[in-house]
Amino acid sequence: MATIVVRSDRPAPSSGRVNVTALAHQRLMLLLVLFIAITGLIGLRLCWMGVVSGGRDGNIGSASLPPRADIVDRNGFPLARTMDAYSIAIQPKKLIGDRDELARKLAEIFPDEHYDVLLAKLSGKRWTYLRRRALPEQVAAVNALGEPGIEFPREKERIYPQRTLAAHVLGFAPVDGVGGMGAEAAFNDRLIDPARRGEPFMLSIDGRVQAALESELYAQMMQQQARGAAGIILDANTGEVIAMASLPVFDPNKLGKDDRGRGNDVVQSRYELGSTFKPISIAAAMDAGVVTSMSKRYDATAPLQVGGFKIKDDHPLKRWLNVPETLVHSSNIATARIADEMGPGPIQKIYRELEFDRRPTIELHERARTLWPVNWGRITTMTVSYGHGIAVTPLHLASAYAALVNGGIWRPATLQKIKPGQAPEGRRVFSAATSARMRQLLRMIVSAGTGRSADAKGYRVGGKTGSAEKPFEGGYAHTSLVTTFAAAFPMDNPKYVVLAMMDEPKGSPETFGLRTAAWTAAPVVKRVIERTGPMLGVIPDERRDVDISELMPLLWKAPGESDKE
Repeated sequence: MATIVVRSDRPAPSSGRVNVTALAHQRLMLLLVLFIAITGLIGLRLCWMGVVSGGRDGNIGSASLPPRADIVDRNGFPLARTMDAYSIAIQPKKLIGDRDELARKLAEIFPDEHYDVLLAKLSGKRWTYLRRRALPEQVAAVNALGEPGIEFPREKERIYPQRTLAAHVLGFAPVDGVGGMGAEAAFNDRLIDPARRGEPFMLSIDGRVQAALESELYAQMMQQQARGAAGIILDANTGEVIAMASLPVFDPNKLGKDDRGRGNDVVQSRYELGSTFKPISIAAAMDAGVVTSMSKRYDATAPLQVGGFKIKDDHPLKRWLNVPETLVHSSNIATARIADEMGPGPIQKIYRELEFDRRPTIELHERARTLWPVNWGRITTMTVSYGHGIAVTPLHLASAYAALVNGGIWRPATLQKIKPGQAPEGRRVFSAATSARMRQLLRMIVSAGTGRSADAKGYRVGGKTGSAEKPFEGGYAHTSLVTTFAAAFPMDNPKYVVLAMMDEPKGSPETFGLRTAAWTAAPVVKRVIERTGPMLGVIPDERRDVDISELMPLLWKAPGESDKE
């Protein structure tokens, strides 16, 4: 067999050349591994700083967060936001056009800015704002002027997208500063906390309910030509403020130097709230063992003379009245006699337990002191029982009514949404039996007494009117009233307290010129409940009601008797 030999003229590879190639390959692989490792470490570090630690170890995680957290209502509806906004600024040294002509053109774009003010800014020497929070169309119009000395910086701004809605609850704040009032001030630390700025802050307010309360108060204020109005809706079992309104209002987006509407009358103004105190006083007498029977009668045949002071009824019935009649007909005389029998001790005790002797309990910084009597003599004990000689805020009264109807437990009001099952324990101020009886009596006032104009059908409303003359130095202004209706619903299982107040209503043709709470404040509560009840999960049901059958026979009305306060 022949052997075939194949020859090649190619030289054999050099072993040195093979080693160099292998070494280069190894070095390349090593560099690739190092690059991957370093990239991975950087990525992990960024994730740790930005996600796990929330930026606490550096500025990388917090740089993308707004300087102030958003505020939302209990349903997540935006009430205050931090956004990029347009600004317009002037750099006088870079202006090339005629300043006088430029000022005139700018005055046309900004009709709310006076020509002289604009000219002064253009003629200055320092960089200055022409307009902050400028509208996009204004920015476009100014930019079209082609003036290089005008700049358009983009800045973070605090915006209130619902304008005046809940303005007194929200307050106002610079985007990177301390809140000026309202929730912006009360919860400032939470809103600027770097660890929580990315999480919206949820209030107890329901934006839908707030809008309904504000619109009804405003409509009545206009009709009555009142000086102001205020209202609050409170969860009777948790203390959550569902809505809080004070009129007139202000726009936190456009703060003026002398906004009269900035004052929150619900917590900052104190009033003598008149007959709305009567149910509280009678409940105190029941727990003190003074009122032991609903049929117990008190002499209201004539004004009650105490020293040089005379207590009288606005619509005297001139007969003896039992307890339900005292409330249904709103008798000052009978209430004063009950307080006189009780003495100053029990009534002082319940008023202190309801915190009528101190500022209202709520997170807001702007809270007024109450007017607490210095001398609790016999006449003071009598007059404070029907709401004269003591002045509190509407929030005080709303919290007291919550305790009056919810089984007797007082809880502090709050602007923070409370999770189910986490309501504060509170403290007992009325017995459960007294609270149950007061639910019956308050329902009677609305179904058969001074509160009938608040009777929203199917909602089982209970409440009390109060019409009080405003005090001034040396006496009371007989032509200036503060009218209030404090209510709760549904009275067979109270869930919400609703309070409406009118400051100096003038009367109207619709109310036949009458200015008392039955005509001015109670109708507001009725309309608010009718509008907001379904929003709050309370469906009207005319087949249900509080059982007042045992008390109704105690009411007797002589021909011609009036029950309108």
